Amino acid sequence: MAVVQAAGTDAWTSVRRAVARLLGRGDAEQEAAELMRLDQMQAALAGDGDSTGQRGRWEGVWQTRLEVLLEAVEAQERLDVVQQLTEMVALARAEGVGVQAGPGGVAAGGDVRVSAEGGSVAGAVVRVEGGVQLAGPLPLTQRRQG
Repeated sequence: MAVVQAAGTDAWTSVRRAVARLLGRGDAEQEAAELMRLDQMQAALAGDGDSTGQRGRWEGVWQTRLEVLLEAVEAQERLDVVQQLTEMVALARAEGVGVQAGPGGVAAGGDVRVSAEGGSVAGAVVRVEGGVQLAGPLPLTQRRQG
């Protein structure tokens, strides 16, 4: 997911290079092919259409490619690959990748606190169809201290 989520963010250039290097395994032609595949993904995600479907499709592609790589390498090299993947995910997260919300949603990299006072309505996302009616008069409540 980190590969797909990084597309179009500040982390993209670094993540793109790291993935191509990892999957290229020292072969310049293979690395170039991976860069082309990554660019194809970014273009597909940036285009109009079903971005959720595109994201899911590409997440499956990269998950499979990375799983095949892990299965293909010897145990000692697998540890190196896992370390490189861990570093790539950390790089993507350092740039804010992984915090997303769809249309009408709320995303946060930390805690979100939503509160209402005095008989009001509050929410991180409030979608109302048909209006809201608060029965009145509302009983006064004591404010919580602390």
